Amino acid sequence: MNENIFRPRPNNNPNRNNVIYWVIGAVILLIGLMQFADFKGSPQTIYWDDLKTMIANKDVLRIVVVNKEKALITLKEDRYASDKYSYLRTNKIPAKGPHFMHAISSPESFQARLMEAQKDVPEDKRLLFDSETRIDYFTEVLGWVLPLLLLVGVWAFMFKRMGGAGGIFNVGKSKAKVFDKDANKMKINFSYVAGLKEAKQEVTEIVDFLKNPDKYTKLGGKIPKGALLVGPPGTGKTLLAKAVAGEADVPFFSMSGSDFVEMFVGVGASRVRDLFNQAKQKAPCIVFIDEIDAIGRARGKNANFSSNDERENTLNQLLTEMDGFETNTGIIMIAATNRAEILDPALMRAGRFDRQIIIDLPDLNERSEIFNVHLKPIKVDPNMDLNFLAKQTPGFSGADIANVCNEAALIAARHNKEIVDKQDFLDAIDRIIGGLEKKSSLITSSEKKTIAYHEAGHATVSWLLENAHPLIKVTIVPRGKALGAAWYLPEERQITTKEQMLDEMCSLVGGRASEEINFGKISTGALNDLERVTKYAYSMVSFYGMSEKVGNVSFYSSTDDYTFQKPYSEKTAETIDSEAKALIDYCYDRAKKILEENKEKVVELAELLLEREVIFTEDVERIFGKRKFASKELEEALYATKIQTPPPHKTLQPAEENKEAQPVENKQQKEAEEKQDEAQLAENKDNC
Repeated sequence: MNENIFRPRPNNNPNRNNVIYWVIGAVILLIGLMQFADFKGSPQTIYWDDLKTMIANKDVLRIVVVNKEKALITLKEDRYASDKYSYLRTNKIPAKGPHFMHAISSPESFQARLMEAQKDVPEDKRLLFDSETRIDYFTEVLGWVLPLLLLVGVWAFMFKRMGGAGGIFNVGKSKAKVFDKDANKMKINFSYVAGLKEAKQEVTEIVDFLKNPDKYTKLGGKIPKGALLVGPPGTGKTLLAKAVAGEADVPFFSMSGSDFVEMFVGVGASRVRDLFNQAKQKAPCIVFIDEIDAIGRARGKNANFSSNDERENTLNQLLTEMDGFETNTGIIMIAATNRAEILDPALMRAGRFDRQIIIDLPDLNERSEIFNVHLKPIKVDPNMDLNFLAKQTPGFSGADIANVCNEAALIAARHNKEIVDKQDFLDAIDRIIGGLEKKSSLITSSEKKTIAYHEAGHATVSWLLENAHPLIKVTIVPRGKALGAAWYLPEERQITTKEQMLDEMCSLVGGRASEEINFGKISTGALNDLERVTKYAYSMVSFYGMSEKVGNVSFYSSTDDYTFQKPYSEKTAETIDSEAKALIDYCYDRAKKILEENKEKVVELAELLLEREVIFTEDVERIFGKRKFASKELEEALYATKIQTPPPHKTLQPAEENKEAQPVENKQQKEAEEKQDEAQLAENKDNC
């Protein structure tokens, strides 16, 4: 059998499918020209008054009524040759006529008008008309052919959109793309996939099984039926599947979950059958379904819908084909989703998807490897440290890192640089996290001052708390929807303690607390902070069991079961609300206490922020002292940008000329400040 029979055939004639539309358009244009165009040689249209005058002047030779709709008038030869009707000869109306046309309502009324116009003429000399019935075969044929052509054209257009190049007869055919070891082979391999060591090992084993089956079967092993790639968006699930297609020496079928869904009942199931029929003929092979949650959603969750749901029919057929009464040998299923919790349990069981490969966000080393891949086509500063970039992008996915590299190259080109340097990458990270800088935004001086003190409150509390994320920089330049922002370098944790969550909540409400302390009033600028701190508080109480009154219970559901009922009583709901509010109040009071004890330094930081609009780690350290909680690794990441930042502002420092004159006094003052900082930090730790 020809192996190319199931491949999408190239369309060598792209205009072939549009012929029917050109035919319909030409017919419509032709009818329009026939109806509205004034062709030369056709009779001139006249009104009754003109015809009455011609009859009175005895210019008319004969009148013929055609199809009871119009009267055709022919002039006498001498009248046609006279100067009075010379325009007829100019318009090339033949001498034999008819020369004029007059529309009538009915033959009877036209007869009455003729008699009235000739009442003074003897009856034997009066002009009468003849009647004829003529058939316009062209118009008659178009009357039923044109609607038929239009109907066929509409249906052809619809089925072309639904069924692809095959049209109406291929609606139920699979749309899968086939990649094999010929010219159609995928050019991406595992070298394009950075990080994901464990995931690559899993899928590499599947590919190796297809290449060297004896290595496993001689020990009694069987080939896995399927592998499900699960992870957040942008982590490389589809890229890993492409690499499998490039590495495998077997046919690879690629299809999206939404390709099975159509407006016609039964099309999805038909396409599943056709996909596996193609796969059986090319076994051993790999079938990849991207975004399988489009058809793999758990059944029976929507009671309002009929059980004969098209998605359920498609899923049932998929389950049968994967592991039903007839076992499909030599077909390996690989699927990808970022919503594994909503998939049907029957789809997840062993025998269908034997392996679930978790593809999580990359860690520090994996981010460095991903940067190394995406920076190959970019002209980068030779001294660029990839570890530095990896430390500046915690929580970024592979797609985010690719976006950072591209954005950095665009920023460098915008500034007419020859290479992409460190500052371009920092600007790109800021652009992706915070949005586009809007320096032209109209902000009043009072609003700007409020924003500065708000951000100074965030920076102060996060700097003085042990478990808060370390600060990188603070800005009051609007970005995206935010009027100001503080950049932190979050520590990569696998678990989070209660104390760490409380410190983070305290840092979040530091901006609102600073507004209340310094201005005696609050603003709407803390909306995002309050939203996040509320989610933190309710998560601690209802999910993580961090409340003594509620206890060590969790109402978190790992599966999205679409329930509208709370799994607890109203009394428990009131307790959760009161405990969440108590946590937020505790953190707010704690933030106010820290800010009141350091009010002068908060003011100094806010005024510096108003003057510069952007401040960095070293500026905060100069005002508050060195942060004693940062690890050496985080400290290196924080101060890696020091070369790129402007020097500390001089106006708020002690006078340079007095620095040498008072060495002993400055030393004593520094020791006193260090002791005071240690006492304050010990007190803050006790409050945690």
